[in-house]
Amino acid sequence: MKALTILCGFLLFQALPAQDLYDLKHIPEIRIEFEEPRWAEVLDSLKESKKRLTAKVTIDGQVFEGVGARFKGNSSYYNVRKHGGKKLPFNLKANFNKKKQRFPGGYKTLKLSNVFRDPSFLREVLSYEIARDYMPAPKCNFARVWVNGEYLGLYNNSESIDEHFLEGHFGQGENTLIKCDPNWRIEQPSECPQGDKSSLQYLGDDPGCYAGLYEMKSDDGEGWDDLIHLTKILNQHPDSLPHYLNVDAALWMHAFNNVLVNLDSYTGRLCHNYYLYETPDGRFTPLVWDMNLSFGAFRFDGVSPRMLENKDLQKLSPFLHYKTRNPKRPLIVQLLAVPLYRKIYIGHIRTILQDHFLSGRFERRARELHAFIAEEVEADPNKLYDYQAFERNLESTVRAGRSEIIGLLELMEARTQYLANHPLMRGEIPEVTKVEHFRFDTTLAVQATLSGAERAFLAYRCSRTEPFTLLEMFDDSGHNDQMAGDGVWGGTLPYSQGLEYYVIAEGERLAVCAPKKASFECFQVE
Repeated sequence: MKALTILCGFLLFQALPAQDLYDLKHIPEIRIEFEEPRWAEVLDSLKESKKRLTAKVTIDGQVFEGVGARFKGNSSYYNVRKHGGKKLPFNLKANFNKKKQRFPGGYKTLKLSNVFRDPSFLREVLSYEIARDYMPAPKCNFARVWVNGEYLGLYNNSESIDEHFLEGHFGQGENTLIKCDPNWRIEQPSECPQGDKSSLQYLGDDPGCYAGLYEMKSDDGEGWDDLIHLTKILNQHPDSLPHYLNVDAALWMHAFNNVLVNLDSYTGRLCHNYYLYETPDGRFTPLVWDMNLSFGAFRFDGVSPRMLENKDLQKLSPFLHYKTRNPKRPLIVQLLAVPLYRKIYIGHIRTILQDHFLSGRFERRARELHAFIAEEVEADPNKLYDYQAFERNLESTVRAGRSEIIGLLELMEARTQYLANHPLMRGEIPEVTKVEHFRFDTTLAVQATLSGAERAFLAYRCSRTEPFTLLEMFDDSGHNDQMAGDGVWGGTLPYSQGLEYYVIAEGERLAVCAPKKASFECFQVE
C-alpha cells in the first residue's frame, strides 16, 4: 500500500472568500476614519497602555464600524515618530465594539506595518511565504492605507497570531499562548536571576521574574506556570523535552532563522519575535513573527560585540550559539546537543536551500514581487526611504537612515554557496526513495527504501492530540523489512486507522525526512 501524504500538525482546510484579504495578487485598499480630529495625538497617548480609539474602517468598499485602532510596534513606531514621519504602523481590531464583527475572511485583527528598515519592501512578504512551507506562519501581502482621506502609503499587511490563526492551524485557540517579546520598559526585579530577554532561561518559580520578558496572550491571563515548567525542563531536564515541546517545529524555526539570517528573532541579540502555543497534544510549538528585518537587515547575532559586516551575514555559522554552548540560548544549545536533532536541523537547512535558493525559486519570486509593487512604491508619498533605495536593495546594499541594509540577492547568493559547500553538506547524503505501509490484521508494517543511512526512525502518532513517538527501524529481515542489508528498512507497530507518521534517515553528517517537510507534512494510514 502506498503512503498517503497529508499536511501534518492540526491544519484545517477552511474555505476562503473569492478575494482573500491576504491574496498576494491583490493589494487591498484600507481606509481608516476617526471622528476624533486629534486622532494621532490620542493614539500616541494610548501607545503604552495598548488602549484603542474607535474608528470606521473600509476594506475594498466594505465598511466596518466600531473598529478599535492603535499604533503598534517598537522601533517601527518610535523611530518614525521621533523624526516626524506620518507612516506609522497600525493594529486594527474588528470586534472592539461589535464582538461578532470580523474582517473579510473571518479575521479579527489587521496588523499594518510601515516597512521600517526594509527599503526593498519585500522582506516580510518573502520570509513568511518561505516559512509557510515548513511551519504554521502568518499570511502577508501589501495594502494601500488611508487615514481620514489622506493616503499614507503602501504597507505590509500581516495576519495576526491570534485565536483565528490558531483555530485554523491547530483546531482550537484556547490553550496557553505566549508572546515572547520583552517589554523593554519593565526592569527585571533585583531579586530575580538575570535573564536574557525571551531566551527561555529558567529564572526560578516566581512568575514575577518572567513578567517583563514575556507577554501572556491567553484570554484568562493564565499560563505562567506552563512557561516556567517548560524553561525548567529545557534547562535542567532536556531529555524530557519532547514531552513538552514540539522539537521538530523548533528545529524548523532555527533552520529558517539561520538560512534567512533572521537575527531579529530568538537567534539574534534581542532574542524575541516569536510565540509559543500549547497545542492539543500538550506541547508548546514555536511560531515565527515579525519579519521586516529578516534577510540580514538586523546585524547583531548576540555573540559578537560588534555589528556584523556583509561577509559575516553571508557566512553566518549554522552552529551560532551552539559552538560556544551559549547558556543564554538554551533552545538552540540544548536541542543541537542531541546528535539526532542536530542532524535533522542540518537536513532542514538543506531542504530550505534546495527548495528556495539552489532552485532559483527565491530570486524569481523576489523579482516578480519587486516588479508587482514598483509603481506602488514610487507613488508612496511617505515611504521611509527613497525610490532609488527600493530599486537597488533587491540586489545591493543601501542606506536606511543610519543603517546599511544588505541587498536580498547580494546576501542570499553568497549565503547559498556558503551553506551548500559547508562540510556538513558534503559526502554521502541519505536518500529515501520509497515509503510504504502494510496492514497485517492488528499490525502495521512500515517500509522505507533508504541509501546512505546509518540509522532510521519512524516518527508516529495515533491521533493529533498525541505527540510523535520515535521508533527505530532496521534492515535486518526481522522487522518486516524484507531481506537483511537490502536497503529496505522496517518498523512494526499496532495498527491504528488515521495514524500519521514520517521517516527519518540518519546519515553520518545530516538526517533527511520523508516527507521532507516532516513533521509539518506526513504520511497517513487510511
